[in-house]
Amino acid sequence: MIHFSYFIFGFLIIQFIIALVNFSFKQRFKILKTDFTELISVLIPARNEEKNIANLLSDLQNQSYQNIEIIVFNDISADKTPEIVRSFSQNDNRIKLINSNGLPEKWLGKNYGCHVLAQHAKGKYFLFLDADVRVSNNIIINSVSKLEHQNLALLSIFPTQKMYTWGEKLTVPNMNFILLSLLPLILVFKSKFASLSAANGQFMLFNAQIYNSIQPHELMKSEKVEDIEIARYLKKTKHKIACLTGNQSISCRMYDNFSDAVNGFSKNVVMFFGNSFLMAFIFWFFTSFGFIIIYYSLGINWFLFYLFITILTRIIISIISFQNIFTNILLIIPQQISLGIFIFKALFNKQKKQFQWKGRNIS
Repeated sequence: MIHFSYFIFGFLIIQFIIALVNFSFKQRFKILKTDFTELISVLIPARNEEKNIANLLSDLQNQSYQNIEIIVFNDISADKTPEIVRSFSQNDNRIKLINSNGLPEKWLGKNYGCHVLAQHAKGKYFLFLDADVRVSNNIIINSVSKLEHQNLALLSIFPTQKMYTWGEKLTVPNMNFILLSLLPLILVFKSKFASLSAANGQFMLFNAQIYNSIQPHELMKSEKVEDIEIARYLKKTKHKIACLTGNQSISCRMYDNFSDAVNGFSKNVVMFFGNSFLMAFIFWFFTSFGFIIIYYSLGINWFLFYLFITILTRIIISIISFQNIFTNILLIIPQQISLGIFIFKALFNKQKKQFQWKGRNIS
């Protein structure tokens, strides 16, 4: 048991070091002199987004870089999403609406929407945005500048998460906790290993020439977590990618209640662990119960040191993510319970083949 305790403590130290690396080597947009004038295609798949789509379209209209086209794919919305987009397009000829004719067999909805959008896009760069994000007025020029400067095939950003209800605060921070304690994001850019890949479908900027040559959304048409699979495929095919987090140029309120968060995260949580339920469970077990094993095996001094490193790791991740430090420390235990719920619900859904999202079965 003592050797097992040392192993658990070593795992915590690794998490702490990775979080510290992400803090120390945080990638930022650099202010670069840019003189390009090429068209940029902003592509938005939308299904039942009447609460969000107007905000995003307004943000895009106010961009400092104006040579853009904005194409929205209406994925059979049952609300006023298409009407809102049409009202914007009447006053801005850069905005276009495409209506879905139905979902083909073996395709998932968002993957198909992105694929169709790319077929209609004419820009040198394709920027895929989820309809629920908010963006600053310089994000397009800054992100394209970074993509060009680093010769990237893909630049992806994890938005700063907006959380207002307790249901959100109990669930949403788990995403950044897993990501920033397991993956040094600088290695997504620096390393050639496909296993060191990350991406977030809420913001994915592609070099259009590379995108069109590969057709990544068609390749991953049936993948529930297509963003990470696309990132891995690009690295396997020797293309450069980069992933940023804690960038205040883009924000998002992913979910507004506990139930929606559980359904959403259970769809993709296991992908953070190489699609292994065993590794997901081990991570959850160590981070949830490791302190108990340390206390009974190594004594009070090791226990207190373990708690100190645990809290310090959470503080670092909260700072990187622009999340409330006090709230995340206060809610460590219920957040861990939520993470366990994600994993067990994901396992249940896999066995029952009952993954659902926005009214569709995506199993």
